[in-house]
Amino acid sequence: MTPAKIEKLERLVEAGAQARTAESGSLWRQSFRRLRRSPMAIAGGAIVGVFVLVAVLGPWIAPYDPTAQRWGDEVFLNRNVFPGPRAENWFGLDHLGRDMFSRMIVGARQTLLVGVVATLIGFAAGAAVGGTAAAAGTFGGRWGQRIEAVIMRAVDVALSIPMLLLALSVAALLGPSLTTVMIAVGVAQIPIFARLLRGSMLAQAHSDYVLAAISLGVPKGRIVISHIFPNSLGPVIVQATLVLATAIIEAAALSYLGLGNPDPGNPEWGTMLADAQRFLSGAPQLAIYPAVGIIVTALGFTLLGEAMRESLDPRLRRQG
Repeated sequence: MTPAKIEKLERLVEAGAQARTAESGSLWRQSFRRLRRSPMAIAGGAIVGVFVLVAVLGPWIAPYDPTAQRWGDEVFLNRNVFPGPRAENWFGLDHLGRDMFSRMIVGARQTLLVGVVATLIGFAAGAAVGGTAAAAGTFGGRWGQRIEAVIMRAVDVALSIPMLLLALSVAALLGPSLTTVMIAVGVAQIPIFARLLRGSMLAQAHSDYVLAAISLGVPKGRIVISHIFPNSLGPVIVQATLVLATAIIEAAALSYLGLGNPDPGNPEWGTMLADAQRFLSGAPQLAIYPAVGIIVTALGFTLLGEAMRESLDPRLRRQG
């Protein structure tokens, strides 16, 4: 092939890449416009926004120290009698005379931290596993396909185990702590991200721009890292929003089972829910407040994630 033909092919590939980038940007803008018109996205975004704001500003907007037992003399444990909502304590007091409203606000930060870190762990490890499998199966030849088969069979085995059971097993091995909850929930999310990213990368690997790059002799590693991987992240990012809701629920479940922060004075919604089960007959509000917080927060992330998926996936988005 003459240098002139090679140069012409390079210009064609560059023009195709620019056109694809412009088309991708246009699709993202269209998706954002659909999100702004979606009641589900607006409701989910509002819930998530309020939750994040409270979590970030919690220590500064809480009216009292969440660990201070200022009203301990007003609590009667032997009769399960705790003062309910009043002017100075909007959500009443817990079993140790601590302000429930302050504990709910400060506990939002711990809940958000656990959910975000666990999702990041699952995303990063899942992307590494899924990306390696997709790259090996596409460009690794016969041995690469065998490596991909081994990796994906291991992922299938992990997917066959219920996520909460897998997270519970990891947490039981590592011992109770906040870090344990993050790692356990993150490990349980790895197979989801791995399989989703692998499928997305395999779809991108058969695109025209990849074939053109291969024909021009572009190194396969560069094709995977610079082109296939970035263009495959859209569905994975949407899934991360949905997984965050699951991570919050699973983290609360582990804390409820006693595998979370061993310090009971540190406010966290799952731990608060576990502490409240002893007083359900006389003070059910101690369990209602953290339970509602967990449910509403998970609902917000779920609504936002579903709206994002509908707006980005042409097979799922609504017409009109």
